[in-house]
Amino acid sequence: MSKLIRFVFGIIIMVFISFTGYGQRRVLVPVQPYNPAQRPVERYNQRPTVVKQAKPAGGRKIQAVKESFISQRLKLTNDEAKAFWPLYRKYNEELTAVRILKRINNSSSTADGAKQVEQDLQYESQLVEIKRKYRDQFYKILPPEKVSILYKSEREFNDEALKILSERSVRAGD
Repeated sequence: MSKLIRFVFGIIIMVFISFTGYGQRRVLVPVQPYNPAQRPVERYNQRPTVVKQAKPAGGRKIQAVKESFISQRLKLTNDEAKAFWPLYRKYNEELTAVRILKRINNSSSTADGAKQVEQDLQYESQLVEIKRKYRDQFYKILPPEKVSILYKSEREFNDEALKILSERSVRAGD
């Protein structure tokens, strides 16, 4: 029995050694078509040129899911939807622009802390002004009950998104 165990153990060690040895070996593969002006060694040792393609913005996917969530909650008529969605997208863009500026302000390490706090408060007031401006425009399109549902739905969506993200980070071990 001990001979069998030694034999199996020896095979496992050989397999392990062969995998690690193979993984460290460099395989030279031609990257470009043959160019007679180049020496063969140069041709095989070149790094491939990788063209990076722009990834689709993840924010667009989230925005689409958010709009779907809100449209389920609001139950808009066709006329309301035609007037509401362009206005809502514009509202969201303005809020996002100010939030980005606020994040940049909070991430910069300026020596003048009072100026940074003042700028942060200014961004907060801009967010409130944008919400007030668009609230009045939403009232022209939707009844007040649906506008209230809109703001509640936005909060619910954001809370749910944060909950999902925090659960993912816990599962990932962060």
